[in-house]
Amino acid sequence: MMSIRSLAGACLSAFAALSAFAVPASAQNYPTRTITMIVPFAAGGPTDVISRIVTAHMAQTLGQSIVIENVVGAGGTTATTRAARAANDGYTLVTGHMGTHAASVPLYPKLAYHPEKDFEPVALLAGTPILILARKDFPPKDLKEFVAYVKTNAEKVNAAHAGIGSVSHASCELLNSILDVKPVGVPFNGTGPAMNALVAGQVDYMCDQIVNAVPQINAGTIKAYAVATPERNPSLPNVPTTAEAGLPAFQAQAWNAIFAPKGTSPAIIATLNAAAIKALDEDNVRKRLLELGSVIPAPANRTPEALATLVKNEIAKWTPVLKPAT
Repeated sequence: MMSIRSLAGACLSAFAALSAFAVPASAQNYPTRTITMIVPFAAGGPTDVISRIVTAHMAQTLGQSIVIENVVGAGGTTATTRAARAANDGYTLVTGHMGTHAASVPLYPKLAYHPEKDFEPVALLAGTPILILARKDFPPKDLKEFVAYVKTNAEKVNAAHAGIGSVSHASCELLNSILDVKPVGVPFNGTGPAMNALVAGQVDYMCDQIVNAVPQINAGTIKAYAVATPERNPSLPNVPTTAEAGLPAFQAQAWNAIFAPKGTSPAIIATLNAAAIKALDEDNVRKRLLELGSVIPAPANRTPEALATLVKNEIAKWTPVLKPAT
């Protein structure tokens, strides 16, 4: 006959086993309802476009809708703060990028979140080369003339960006530091509105992710002086690299990735990562991303661990560049 002590021990063991089983079972059933993907910028910008392309396919894999919620403000940090404070149940995610998860650290001393401490990395979606762009009637004909013109007219020219800490802001800070100029910065609530202003001739130049610029360049509504990568981009074969055009020191490529609030179940992270990888391997998704000039990450760079390393390295890279700007 089992003693009371033995019976109690057996009950505790059974309860522990059931509890251990309950968490994975819950994660295995995920998702059971709509997922919200917060995008830190206005609709139509690079982060928004990439997020919509990839999450549309992820939703098919997961069997639940993924609703995009555009939240603008403070270079993407308003939305990212909201995502960091969301429940860590896998139903609120954020598409972060180089600005929100790296440049924000040196630019916002009172940042309400820390990219490494307050998020679980999910998956890198795409790399986005940076272009030096200008309104179509900006006087310089090529990059060498652009450099000379901006240096000569630094107090007169202006540069559009999507807010302090955005990719467009950080990358142009790097460019301006190389040129040793301080043009007037003109902030917008997203690179979509900034691009519209450039097309309308309301601003002089900007540094922007290729995803936002390919349609406008091909339409002839703006100028593209160079792409800041070692090789030309297949989507814009006639646009020279910065090295070819005479400014090899300017190298910049942004990226977009999915993050979840800290403490999200590893099983949920694995489910989301698998869905993202499946999307990146799908022919139509790849075609759409490549047509926009995106760089699809290699398999080794798609893991949560690889994304965590990227965030750490990017913070180290951009902090010395952007500290003087604060």
